[in-house]
Amino acid sequence: MIDISVKDLVKSFEIGNHLLDGLSFDINEGERVGIMGRNGCGKTTLFRILTGEISPDEGTVMIAPGKKLGLISQIPHYPAGYTVEDVLRTAFAPLLAMREKMTKLEHAMGTDASKQTLAEYDRLSAAFASGGGYEMDVQTDKVCGGLGIPAEQRAQEFDRLSGGEKTRVNLARLLLEKTDILLLDEPTNHLDLKSTEWLEDYILKFRGTVLTISHDRYFLDRVVQRVIELSGGKAEFYSGNYSFYLEEKQNRFNLQLKQYEQEQAKLRQLGYTLERMKGWGINNRTLYRRAMSIQHRMERIAKTERPRTEKTLRARFDARDFFGDEMFTVKHLSKSFGGRTLFSDVNLEVKGGERIALLGDNGTGKSTFLRILLGEEPCDAGTVRFGPTVRYGYLPQIIRFEHPERSLYDTMLYEKNYTPQAARDRLGAFAFSGEDVFKSVSTLSGGEQSRLRLCMLMDDKINLLVLDEPTNHLDIASREWIECAIDEYEGTLLFVSHDRYFVDKFATRVWELENGVIRDFKCGYAKYRSIKAHEQMNLQQAPAPKPEKKEKPRNPDKQNERKLRALEREIEAMEQRLADFDTQISQTGADYQALSQLMEERQAMESELDEKMAQWAELSPD
Repeated sequence: MIDISVKDLVKSFEIGNHLLDGLSFDINEGERVGIMGRNGCGKTTLFRILTGEISPDEGTVMIAPGKKLGLISQIPHYPAGYTVEDVLRTAFAPLLAMREKMTKLEHAMGTDASKQTLAEYDRLSAAFASGGGYEMDVQTDKVCGGLGIPAEQRAQEFDRLSGGEKTRVNLARLLLEKTDILLLDEPTNHLDLKSTEWLEDYILKFRGTVLTISHDRYFLDRVVQRVIELSGGKAEFYSGNYSFYLEEKQNRFNLQLKQYEQEQAKLRQLGYTLERMKGWGINNRTLYRRAMSIQHRMERIAKTERPRTEKTLRARFDARDFFGDEMFTVKHLSKSFGGRTLFSDVNLEVKGGERIALLGDNGTGKSTFLRILLGEEPCDAGTVRFGPTVRYGYLPQIIRFEHPERSLYDTMLYEKNYTPQAARDRLGAFAFSGEDVFKSVSTLSGGEQSRLRLCMLMDDKINLLVLDEPTNHLDIASREWIECAIDEYEGTLLFVSHDRYFVDKFATRVWELENGVIRDFKCGYAKYRSIKAHEQMNLQQAPAPKPEKKEKPRNPDKQNERKLRALEREIEAMEQRLADFDTQISQTGADYQALSQLMEERQAMESELDEKMAQWAELSPD
């Protein structure tokens, strides 16, 4: 069954410039589809047309009858004084109205217990129960827990929340509405890793249809089953997730380029023959007819369009040489805010060339840690010591420029002391070309400002690069530009990011900030996830009950004492062996076969240890 059918859709905002130009596609029931394309290609416009917010110039949109469609992109307006809880309750408006009618009928039945009243109450009660009326609170708590909306925030006024918090609450409301078709426009932008993973699991279990616009490549890989790419107002279809899309797109590019080159080679060959035939056929009708035949043949050859490649970043960091082993050392670092401890007694050492990801939930203090590290904020206790030749560059989460009224060109001239030609070349290397260089910095998007700041950092001869959410609000092309630059960078890298694709690509070491403690995992992201999954599995397993010590009369027999001493030595050796198993398991996190074998051996060892402990209890004196 088709849930969404789009036929020959045309939409223009400028005369003669079609944003959508004959767009057609079908979405089947239960599909999870990623809508992709460069910024400005019409993705959000398509969603607005699907919801009926705007109308197309031409074409039709059909939504399956009886299907409820929900969009998470723009934040609705609510009455003044509405709390977060009030906003969440709007998801249950029909059920709440039903409950109100039931309450009125309950009061009425005290004086009017007619069959008609009782039948109406029974009907409403059954509808209320089947609609999930008795599970509203449980469902709300479950969704809020998954998306990280704490109880104290649910009591706050919605209008007082930040943009990210409003988006999170609005997403929770949409999920609680139990819509049949979900339209998600950048749903992970304001979510931390745990909330993003919870949303992924929710979508994977969701029985309805999902269309999502996202620049989170890890999210797309896990969630979507096929990709629709908008390009030139039309759709290209890919029957797989993001990784499949990337590979297939490259294959199609290679095929089109090969076909184009073959056609051009054939046309050049025929063109050369044609010119010779025309010259020879001036006085020879037969040769002239052959020349015309060749010309018609050339006209019949399909003219394949030359495939276009995206602009790539051509710049690289001007890295400063680093002398010495120690980049920086953190000793006994602590920081609290309003009685809440962000982190305490942190001890870390970083060597040159390491690439470290600082991970943690929103609000745990990751950005604060970076600012303390760089001396931009004081700590409560502890010290940070940098090596003598360290020079750092910092890309903060919120980027500010001293003179936002200046153009990009003037910013490079005055703040970086570039010559006019060098300024144009440097900006061009970061895809700022033509008239774009004369735009005011204040008019740039968040992604463009990040790109400009990175452009300026790359010329500072740094050997420590510190990035705070460098890919936030960037489209995939911009993320790939930044990744290309960082890939060429040979210095030390420390970054905060919720972009798991980015983390997996660059992190060789992970710091996890949780419950006021920074745990140091000297491994990449994949192994870190494996270790965390193993720890979670151990937490979920109930601990084996330890045998109770049985009271025994004192046995002075020497042989009994020897058995006790031997058992104690065996128990001590087995406990050491268990500790060795734990070390091996943490080092073998990414090798699932080896991990499974080690876990089996460890469980066998634990069982044997329990038996030895029981024997020791039997033989022990009072």
